[in-house]
Amino acid sequence: MTPMKEDYLKIIFELGGADKLISNKQIAISLNIAAGSVTEMVNKMVDEKLVTHEPYSGVQLTAKGKRYAEELVRKHRIWESFLVNTLHYGISDVHDEAELLEHVTSDKMIDHLDDFLGNPKRCPHGGVIPDRNGNYHPDHDKILTEAKDGEEVIVNRFIDNHDLLTLLGDIKLDIGDKLKIVSHDPFEGSVTVKNLTDKKNLVIGYKTAHYVFVR
Repeated sequence: MTPMKEDYLKIIFELGGADKLISNKQIAISLNIAAGSVTEMVNKMVDEKLVTHEPYSGVQLTAKGKRYAEELVRKHRIWESFLVNTLHYGISDVHDEAELLEHVTSDKMIDHLDDFLGNPKRCPHGGVIPDRNGNYHPDHDKILTEAKDGEEVIVNRFIDNHDLLTLLGDIKLDIGDKLKIVSHDPFEGSVTVKNLTDKKNLVIGYKTAHYVFVR
């Protein structure tokens, strides 16, 4: 399987595609690629029975695709946990390293590393880590853009993206922060929120708001 196809499986999983339909637009935004490229790859993945596709609605992982995605995500996120918690990497700097390491790690080695770390349930950016038997508690969260004006939410996790995590570090938006949705900009698509921890307002851009998951 190509690294690009693996990236698709991981992002569809991260967006919730094990349990619901994920639009091509969401995939394109998350991977920062053209919508046409997503359509082409999705067609290939349908042929390989990794995803199912409903026209104008989106894609969902098949049992086969979900199994592949869980294995990839598990290795990737355990390595991220090791790099951040043991080697003290910055959270925004671990993705590329973990991407390399996951491809050369045996199941036996990842199980030992998992035990060494104390079997973490979540990675540094909040994503669930399946255990060695594929068990985990799936998230039932939503992207920030889906939260309604006046709603209070808690930041649950972030998409694993270097530029995003650097930005969120700069604006001091963290997992566990409580936010109140102030307004959605109807033209730009940005979301204004009040961080109830420090009482400050933040304007979160359209793309960034698609990378932040809340509950």
